[in-house]
Amino acid sequence: AGRPSSNGVDGSKTGTRMPTKRGHRQTMKLLTSLSGISPSLFLMICASVFLLAAPAAVAAAGSDEQCLGGAPMESVKTYLGMHLNYETADRICCHNHKNAEYKGYLEAPEVDLFGHLDPTVEHVFYDSVCGIPLFVAPRGRSFEEFKEESLKHGWPSFRPEEMISENVVIHPGGRMESKCLTHLGHNLPSGGVDRYCIDLVCIAGTPLTTNILDEETFGNKANDGVISSEEFNKDDYTSSAKQWTGRNPTTRTFIIFGSVIGALVLLGTIWVCYSRRSK
Repeated sequence: AGRPSSNGVDGSKTGTRMPTKRGHRQTMKLLTSLSGISPSLFLMICASVFLLAAPAAVAAAGSDEQCLGGAPMESVKTYLGMHLNYETADRICCHNHKNAEYKGYLEAPEVDLFGHLDPTVEHVFYDSVCGIPLFVAPRGRSFEEFKEESLKHGWPSFRPEEMISENVVIHPGGRMESKCLTHLGHNLPSGGVDRYCIDLVCIAGTPLTTNILDEETFGNKANDGVISSEEFNKDDYTSSAKQWTGRNPTTRTFIIFGSVIGALVLLGTIWVCYSRRSK
C-alpha cells in the first residue's frame, strides 16, 4: 500500500510523489556537478565503496539478540558436580561473539571435565540457555582421543560426527552458535577436518522436560528444524555435518583481504583512466 495522503493547503488530498527517471537523471547531474567528475566515474567510485563496505556488512548480518534475550540456566553452576562460574557463562554465551573462557578452564581443579565424564558412554552436551542437544561425544573415536585433543587445545574439541547439525550454526568466519543464538565457540580445523573449539560454560545445560522452543518465546526460530531434547535419541542419530565447511577465521580473513585488494585495484584503474582523460 502507498503512503497515506495528507491535506494540502487548499484542503485537497495530496499523495507522495514517486521519483521519475528524469528526477534520477537530475539528481545524478547535481551530484556530479558538485563533485566535478563525470557520471560514469562517479558510478565507478560508488562501486568501489560498495566493495570496501561489503565485508563489514556481511559481518554485521544476523545481529539478532544473543540467547534470544535469555540467560544461562542456574544449574550451569553445578554441572555434573563441577563448580562453573555463572558470570563467565552469562558473559561468554550471551554477551559476546569473540572471547572465550580461559584456555585450560576445562581442567581447572574446580572443573575437571574429564574427571566427571563416564569414559564408557557417549555423553550428550546441551545448550546452557535453552537445553537443546548440541554435541554427543566421543563418537567415531575413543574417549582418550576426545580427552587428549581437548586438553591439547585447552577447550572441549568436537568433530563433525559429534555435532547435532540441526541445532548448530557455523558462520562464514567460523564463529559458532546454537539455534537459540547462544555463542558456542569457533571452528578451528585440524588435519584437514573441521574441529569445533567450544566453551564448556555454553554447553553445560541440562535437557528440559518441556519444549522451550515455543513460538511465543522463540518466534520463527521454533520451526527452524531444531531437534529438541525430547525428540533427540543419540542411539538413532547420525550427524549431517560436513567434514570440511571452509568456514573458519582464516577463510574470513582471505575474503576481507581479497575484497580490499580488489577495491584498491579498481580505484587505481579509475584514477589512471580519469588522469588520461584529463590530459
